[in-house]
Amino acid sequence: MELRIPTPEQLRKIYETDMKEAFPAAELKPLAAIEKMWREGWYKPYCLYDDDGAGPIGTAFLWLGHPGWALLDYLCVSAGWRNDGFGGEILRLLTKAEPGVVIFGEAEAPVHAPDPAMAERRLGFYKRNGLRTAGYETEMFGVHYKTLYLADREVDDEVLMREHEFVYRNSFTAEKYAKYVRIPYDPEHPCAQVPWDQ
Repeated sequence: MELRIPTPEQLRKIYETDMKEAFPAAELKPLAAIEKMWREGWYKPYCLYDDDGAGPIGTAFLWLGHPGWALLDYLCVSAGWRNDGFGGEILRLLTKAEPGVVIFGEAEAPVHAPDPAMAERRLGFYKRNGLRTAGYETEMFGVHYKTLYLADREVDDEVLMREHEFVYRNSFTAEKYAKYVRIPYDPEHPCAQVPWDQ
């Protein structure tokens, strides 16, 4: 197994097939936004390939913050390869590809998820693969998330929250951030659920 950066053409194909199939529209950034952030150096896509050239088997997209910090924006295993441990393999190889980086992310909170059982399974997957649950939750574009992180040490919630905020503040206008991002989650002031390209 090898984790490597795709070509722009491979990224477009992955987006149109695997990503659109795996993620609801409310959680999927427009391809143009992903490509722009990648060109600007704020985004790094990885693809998992097996030794016989088949693939990609799966993908992990990192949204980069300050050095040493990255948001796991998307993790996806291609439909024909699911339930065989490849998601865990991607995470394991990602920690080797990005040594010393605190990789944090969001997984939909079961309490508000359209499919609470699936959201619970997703959280269980991350826990089995070494991710810790942070002490705060988030809301992005009307979707409520648990915050998780993968690191070789325990990370203070306040420090993690600042880095989490930086990723979004660095990418969105102040108006868009105020309207659609809640770090931490504020149940008293929820956002309307809207697509990422609002």
